[in-house]
Amino acid sequence: MGTVVDFPSGRSAPGPVAGEGLTHVQLTWVEKKIEYRIRFGSIAREKVIDRRRRIVSFRPGDIFTFVRWAANDFGTIISRVDIVRAVAEGEAHQTLPFVRPGGAILLTAQDWPRVERVLQTIDGIEQLGIDPAKVSPDHWRHVHNRMTVGQAPRNYTLDLHRAYLLRQRIQP
Repeated sequence: MGTVVDFPSGRSAPGPVAGEGLTHVQLTWVEKKIEYRIRFGSIAREKVIDRRRRIVSFRPGDIFTFVRWAANDFGTIISRVDIVRAVAEGEAHQTLPFVRPGGAILLTAQDWPRVERVLQTIDGIEQLGIDPAKVSPDHWRHVHNRMTVGQAPRNYTLDLHRAYLLRQRIQP
Protein backbone atom coordinates (compact mmCIF):
# COMPACT_ATOMS: atom_id res chain seq x y z
CA MET A 1 0.00 0.00 0.00
CA GLY A 2 1.14 3.57 -0.56
CA THR A 3 2.11 5.97 2.19
CA VAL A 4 -0.42 5.78 4.99
CA VAL A 5 -0.46 8.17 7.90
CA ASP A 6 -2.13 6.97 11.07
CA PHE A 7 -3.19 9.75 13.40
CA PRO A 8 -3.87 9.38 17.12
CA SER A 9 -7.56 9.66 17.95
CA GLY A 10 -8.74 13.24 17.93
CA ARG A 11 -6.23 14.37 15.28
CA SER A 12 -6.69 14.28 11.55
CA ALA A 13 -4.84 15.26 8.43
CA PRO A 14 -6.10 18.13 6.31
CA GLY A 15 -9.30 17.03 4.59
CA PRO A 16 -10.68 17.42 1.09
CA VAL A 17 -11.07 20.98 -0.12
CA ALA A 18 -13.37 21.78 -3.03
CA GLY A 19 -11.55 22.89 -6.16
CA GLU A 20 -8.17 21.47 -5.16
CA GLY A 21 -8.08 18.98 -8.03
CA LEU A 22 -7.60 15.82 -5.95
CA THR A 23 -9.53 12.57 -6.23
CA HIS A 24 -11.00 11.54 -2.88
CA VAL A 25 -11.75 7.95 -1.82
CA GLN A 26 -13.83 7.14 1.24
CA LEU A 27 -12.50 4.11 3.09
CA THR A 28 -14.45 2.13 5.67
CA TRP A 29 -13.55 -0.73 7.96
CA VAL A 30 -15.99 -2.61 10.16
CA GLU A 31 -14.53 -5.87 11.44
CA LYS A 32 -15.92 -8.90 9.56
CA LYS A 33 -18.51 -6.71 7.79
CA ILE A 34 -16.98 -4.01 5.54
CA GLU A 35 -13.49 -3.43 4.23
CA TYR A 36 -12.95 -0.65 1.70
CA ARG A 37 -9.21 -0.11 1.34
CA ILE A 38 -6.41 1.04 -0.91
CA ARG A 39 -4.11 -1.79 -2.05
CA PHE A 40 -1.52 0.49 -3.66
CA GLY A 41 -1.16 4.12 -4.58
CA SER A 42 0.60 7.24 -3.41
CA ILE A 43 -1.74 8.99 -0.99
CA ALA A 44 -1.41 12.77 -1.18
CA ARG A 45 -3.66 13.54 1.78
CA GLU A 46 -5.62 11.68 4.41
CA LYS A 47 -8.46 12.76 6.67
CA VAL A 48 -9.59 10.57 9.55
CA ILE A 49 -13.35 10.90 10.04
CA ASP A 50 -13.67 8.42 12.91
CA ARG A 51 -12.13 5.09 13.90
CA ARG A 52 -13.95 3.30 11.06
CA ARG A 53 -13.85 5.85 8.25
CA ARG A 54 -11.26 8.00 6.54
CA ILE A 55 -10.84 9.82 3.26
CA VAL A 56 -7.65 9.49 1.23
CA SER A 57 -6.83 11.72 -1.71
CA PHE A 58 -4.74 11.27 -4.86
CA ARG A 59 -3.17 13.75 -7.26
CA PRO A 60 -4.25 13.82 -10.93
CA GLY A 61 -2.49 11.09 -12.89
CA ASP A 62 -1.82 8.89 -9.84
CA ILE A 63 -2.87 5.26 -10.18
CA PHE A 64 -4.35 3.41 -7.20
CA THR A 65 -6.22 0.24 -6.39
CA PHE A 66 -9.52 0.43 -4.51
CA VAL A 67 -10.63 -2.88 -2.97
CA ARG A 68 -14.18 -3.29 -1.66
CA TRP A 69 -15.42 -6.24 0.35
CA ALA A 70 -18.59 -6.56 2.41
CA ALA A 71 -20.40 -9.43 4.12
CA ASN A 72 -23.56 -10.11 6.06
CA ASP A 73 -24.59 -13.00 8.32
CA PHE A 74 -24.80 -15.31 5.29
CA GLY A 75 -21.40 -14.55 3.72
CA THR A 76 -19.76 -12.23 1.23
CA ILE A 77 -22.12 -9.87 -0.58
CA ILE A 78 -19.55 -7.86 -2.55
CA SER A 79 -15.99 -8.47 -3.57
CA ARG A 80 -14.58 -5.96 -6.03
CA VAL A 81 -11.30 -4.38 -7.07
CA ASP A 82 -10.80 -1.32 -9.28
CA ILE A 83 -7.52 0.07 -10.58
CA VAL A 84 -8.13 3.75 -11.20
CA ARG A 85 -6.18 6.72 -12.54
CA ALA A 86 -7.04 9.93 -10.69
CA VAL A 87 -8.22 12.63 -13.09
CA ALA A 88 -7.58 16.37 -13.30
CA GLU A 89 -10.39 18.85 -12.80
CA GLY A 90 -12.59 19.02 -15.89
CA GLU A 91 -11.14 15.80 -17.37
CA ALA A 92 -13.61 13.19 -18.59
CA HIS A 93 -14.03 10.37 -16.08
CA GLN A 94 -16.21 7.48 -14.98
CA THR A 95 -18.09 7.51 -11.72
CA LEU A 96 -17.30 4.96 -9.06
CA PRO A 97 -18.96 4.54 -5.66
CA PHE A 98 -16.99 6.18 -2.82
CA VAL A 99 -14.62 7.91 -5.31
CA ARG A 100 -15.13 11.63 -5.92
CA PRO A 101 -15.30 12.97 -8.52
CA GLY A 102 -14.50 9.59 -10.15
CA GLY A 103 -11.58 8.46 -12.26
CA ALA A 104 -10.36 6.70 -15.35
CA ILE A 105 -11.10 3.07 -14.55
CA LEU A 106 -8.27 0.95 -15.96
CA LEU A 107 -9.38 -2.40 -14.53
CA THR A 108 -12.37 -3.69 -12.65
CA ALA A 109 -13.08 -7.17 -11.33
CA GLN A 110 -15.96 -8.56 -9.30
CA ASP A 111 -16.39 -11.85 -7.44
CA TRP A 112 -13.66 -13.28 -5.27
CA PRO A 113 -11.87 -15.53 -7.82
CA ARG A 114 -11.31 -12.58 -10.19
CA VAL A 115 -10.44 -10.18 -7.37
CA GLU A 116 -7.93 -12.70 -6.04
CA ARG A 117 -6.39 -13.03 -9.50
CA VAL A 118 -5.92 -9.24 -9.73
CA LEU A 119 -4.35 -9.18 -6.25
CA GLN A 120 -1.99 -11.99 -7.30
CA THR A 121 -1.07 -9.99 -10.42
CA ILE A 122 -0.24 -7.01 -8.21
CA ASP A 123 1.84 -9.25 -5.93
CA GLY A 124 3.77 -10.56 -8.96
CA ILE A 125 4.60 -7.02 -10.08
CA GLU A 126 5.77 -6.11 -6.59
CA GLN A 127 7.99 -9.22 -6.54
CA LEU A 128 9.81 -7.73 -9.55
CA GLY A 129 10.59 -4.68 -7.42
CA ILE A 130 8.19 -2.47 -9.39
CA ASP A 131 5.69 -0.17 -7.70
CA PRO A 132 2.30 -1.18 -9.19
CA ALA A 133 1.29 2.50 -9.18
CA LYS A 134 4.07 3.13 -11.73
CA VAL A 135 3.02 0.34 -14.11
CA SER A 136 1.83 1.29 -17.59
CA PRO A 137 -1.92 2.06 -17.58
CA ASP A 138 -2.09 0.02 -20.80
CA HIS A 139 -0.99 -3.06 -18.87
CA TRP A 140 -3.88 -2.69 -16.40
CA ARG A 141 -6.29 -2.34 -19.35
CA HIS A 142 -4.74 -5.47 -20.89
CA VAL A 143 -5.25 -7.42 -17.65
CA HIS A 144 -8.87 -6.25 -17.50
CA ASN A 145 -9.58 -7.17 -21.12
CA ARG A 146 -8.00 -10.61 -20.91
CA MET A 147 -9.81 -11.46 -17.68
CA THR A 148 -13.10 -10.27 -19.18
CA VAL A 149 -12.83 -12.88 -21.96
CA GLY A 150 -11.56 -15.61 -19.63
CA GLN A 151 -7.94 -15.61 -20.78
CA ALA A 152 -4.78 -15.28 -18.74
CA PRO A 153 -3.10 -11.89 -19.03
CA ARG A 154 0.55 -11.60 -20.03
CA ASN A 155 2.94 -11.03 -17.17
CA TYR A 156 4.40 -7.57 -16.71
CA THR A 157 8.18 -7.75 -17.05
CA LEU A 158 11.13 -5.52 -16.27
CA ASP A 159 11.65 -5.06 -20.04
CA LEU A 160 8.03 -3.90 -20.52
CA HIS A 161 8.43 -1.53 -17.59
CA ARG A 162 11.68 -0.07 -18.94
CA ALA A 163 10.05 0.45 -22.34
CA TYR A 164 7.09 2.23 -20.68
CA LEU A 165 9.42 4.50 -18.70
CA LEU A 166 11.39 5.37 -21.84
CA ARG A 167 8.17 6.21 -23.71
CA GLN A 168 7.18 8.49 -20.82
CA ARG A 169 10.45 10.42 -21.13
CA ILE A 170 9.98 11.21 -24.83
CA GLN A 171 6.22 11.91 -24.90
CA PRO A 172 5.22 15.58 -24.80
